Amino acid sequence: MAAARVFGACAGRALMAAAAKGGAAAAKKVAASGGEATIKTAKKTVSNRSRSSPNAGIQKVVPVSSELGKFLGSPEVSRTDAVKRVWEYIKHQNLQNPTNKKEIFCDEKLKTIFDGKDKVGFTEIARLLSNHFVKSG
Repeated sequence: MAAARVFGACAGRALMAAAAKGGAAAAKKVAASGGEATIKTAKKTVSNRSRSSPNAGIQKVVPVSSELGKFLGSPEVSRTDAVKRVWEYIKHQNLQNPTNKKEIFCDEKLKTIFDGKDKVGFTEIARLLSNHFVKSG
């Protein structure tokens, strides 16, 4: 409590984090700057992490089925980009049920990638799209 009164609520947490990481010298630096040093280092850590593996996991560009490739206009796409483009199409064509926003009405173009279903729930979209991504190895 005393640290929060002297340094402010955020600076107390920053002071404790800096002390745990870098020792007394870093804690004095944080106390002098009012906690700004810890915020800057946290942002730097996150940005470095995202740069080290930009094409990993769901952001990796992979081959897709011919149906999804025709829909998206590309033979290879990342999972996140595919979902984003499908949602853009749904919004642009006004296919979301106005009374139940969780429900999507499928037109002929969407039926080709959603197994011929007339309606799908918005939680089903990622699962139905996963069938179109080519399994590697």
